[in-house]
Parts: sequence; structure tokens; C-alpha cells
Amino acid sequence: MDLLELRPLAEKLFDDVRALSFDGVGVTRESYGRGESATAEYLCEFARAEGLEAEPDRAANVVFRLPGTARETSVAWTGSHIDSVPQGGNFDGLAGVVAGLLCLVARQRKADAGHARDAAGLPLEVLAFRGEESAWFGKAYMGSGALLGKIGEADLALTQRSTGETLAECMRKAGADVDAIRAQQPLFDSSRVKAYLELHIEQGPVMVARKLPLAVVSGIRGNVRHNRIVCNGDAQHSGVVPRWLRHDAMFAVADLVMRIDEHWRVLLERGTDLVVTTGIVQTDAAEHSISRIPGRVSFSLEARSKSTDTLEAFYQLMRAECTAIERERGVRFAFDRRLESAPATMNEGICGVLSQACGTLDVPFDVMPSGAGHDASLFANAGIPSGMLFVRNQNGSHNPHEAMDMADFMLGAQALSDAFGQLD
Repeated sequence: MDLLELRPLAEKLFDDVRALSFDGVGVTRESYGRGESATAEYLCEFARAEGLEAEPDRAANVVFRLPGTARETSVAWTGSHIDSVPQGGNFDGLAGVVAGLLCLVARQRKADAGHARDAAGLPLEVLAFRGEESAWFGKAYMGSGALLGKIGEADLALTQRSTGETLAECMRKAGADVDAIRAQQPLFDSSRVKAYLELHIEQGPVMVARKLPLAVVSGIRGNVRHNRIVCNGDAQHSGVVPRWLRHDAMFAVADLVMRIDEHWRVLLERGTDLVVTTGIVQTDAAEHSISRIPGRVSFSLEARSKSTDTLEAFYQLMRAECTAIERERGVRFAFDRRLESAPATMNEGICGVLSQACGTLDVPFDVMPSGAGHDASLFANAGIPSGMLFVRNQNGSHNPHEAMDMADFMLGAQALSDAFGQLD
């Protein structure tokens, strides 16, 4: 069955999930929370109505498969995440799950029509991962990381940004095996998963600018980050303390950000792959005032690169600048837990299969790296041959204005389906 015929079904899935999770501005699907759980329940109902099996795994992710698929047989996996950032877009993550479900629906309908099932390629399982976004607990890849035994006690103690509940509490409410996760036990048999492929929207402007409907992902940047760094100075009256006697936490943070930006500029001139972001800066609303020298400022810091060595070198450079500013301005920086995600390289053979599938569709495509992180990076670094396919998307991502074109999406879903037919 040609997947392009399933476009009305895809449109309904996207529209229904958006309606479930619309917050008045964009969509909000909290990791291990209400919006994400509602999406999981809806997708399970849809899958079962199409004759598919749907069940949670031990991390409360949802696994979809054709009926009768043996649990011990070798399989290929596809999927993505079903959570979103607050007031986010509808296609980030969800597009990969919908594409996988379309692949399964096409196979099931072929079987219902009397055609041989899985005549070519491996049996397919689709995963809807929970908790990929770091926006809610300050950590990414929670659902996929739990499967791989990479979520530990410190992660489970992280608190939800709005409710204050711990990740352990939220996971348990969703049905996850928190005791096994805390013990960092792998929750699946990785030997049976022969490949992992993920379709995702591009979250930047490159494909739109180059008029590319599809792209094959060569690798994924890793990151190092602190959710919260606190600069402690001395809060005093703004009118009476001269500059040379101040211990101004805000100026100290501003000084650090500008020094980091200059180091970043120099490294880019040398051809280093690096992006740096300070996405949160806060004074305490209970005490800040226009007439008060800030004595306490908190901020976030993140660096991303395809190179682990680059990340480590930049991190140490940042810490050295903090030490210098402490000495010069009489402040102190306090760091929360350092979080890291390793860069990942996609499997060369799978990249070739995806490229062939795109070429067969006779649409423009290219091979490019991903600046954003994805669940695929964890599976690639766990030794599972992995690949990714990007679909063009207007207006960026992590905002309500994501605008993936459905014609592009259906081409991506078809390419994904064709690629699975070549895997054995």
C-alpha cells in the first residue's frame, strides 16, 4: 500500500492530538504529565481501532506493533517523543510517532487484504517515548534513557518545573517501573533491535532556505549544561555604593556571558563546531527592586557540539572565567549538577538506505547534521545501528508556529517505510 494514500489519516491524528493538548497559545504535553498521558491514551485507542497492538513498556513509553509479533523476534524500531515544551509546536516529536504508525497501518491493511505480511524487511515496532524534552525536569531523554539504564537516583530526584513533584513520582503515576529504573537496569533486550530509525522535523531554517523537503541526518550534537548557576554578590542600596565597592551579581553574570560569547566567536573563526546559550536569567522576584543592587542572580548555561573534546574544553574555559570574575568582582558562583549528553554519529549503512529511499522518490534531499538532540542519539551510542530522516519545517521549533507541510511529511513517511523494506 502506498503510504501517500494515508494522508487524511495523518491529518486527523495531528489535528486530534493538537486539540487534546492545545493550551490557548500552542501545545503543552508535559513529560510524564497530563498532556503527554492524554496523547499516549489517544494513540493507543487509534492503534487498537486499526487492528494494531499497543502496550506500555517498563518506562511507560508506548510500544505499537502488528498483532502476533513475537516478543523474542528480531525487529526494527522507529518512533519519537510525544511530549512538548510549554506552548510548543504540534509536530516536534509527534511527527515521528505518526509516521511510524502509518507504516504499521499500511502493513496491517495489506495483511487484511490478503497480502503476505512483512515479505521484505524486519518486523516493525513503533515507540512513543515519554520525557524527551528537558524543559520539564531539566533533563532530556527520560523515557529512552530509562530503557537503557541511564536514569539514576539523582535524575529521579529532579523536580517538575510547575508542580514540584519528583521525576520518580511522575514516572510512577504513569506506570513506570521506578524501582528497576532507579537500579539502572536495562528495560529491554537490545540484541533483538537490529535498527532504530527516527523521522523528525528539522528544527532550524536550513532545509527551508535550501528548498529541501527531506534530509538524511549524519550525526547529532551532544551537550553539556547547568540548569541553574547562582551568582552570589552583595545586595545594597543602588544610590550609595560606588562601582569599586560593589559586588553586583547582575554585572558579574553579564560579564561572564560576554566573555563566553567572545570565546565562542574566536572558536567559530577556527572552524570549531559549537553553539552556546543562556536561556534563563533571573533575579529573585521577592526581593529585586529598581533601587537595589542585585545580590543574587541565577541563570542557565548550555553548550552543544559534535565533539566531546570541544565541549569539555569550552566547559573548562567557562569555569576559569567564573574564577576570574569571582576574584575581580567579589562574587561567588554556585553550580548545580552538571548534565551531559554525548554526541552521536548515525550508522553509515542506514544513512545510505535512507538516501536511496529519498532518491527513489525523486525529491531534493541532502545529508546534514542535527544541532538539536534526539532519542536516536542514545540508541546510536548504545551500539544499535541508527539513522534519522528530517522533514522540512517552517518557522523553527519549540514555538507554537511550527509549520511542517503535510506533503513533505507524507514523502518522509513513504521514505521511512521504503527504508524499512530494505533492512534485514
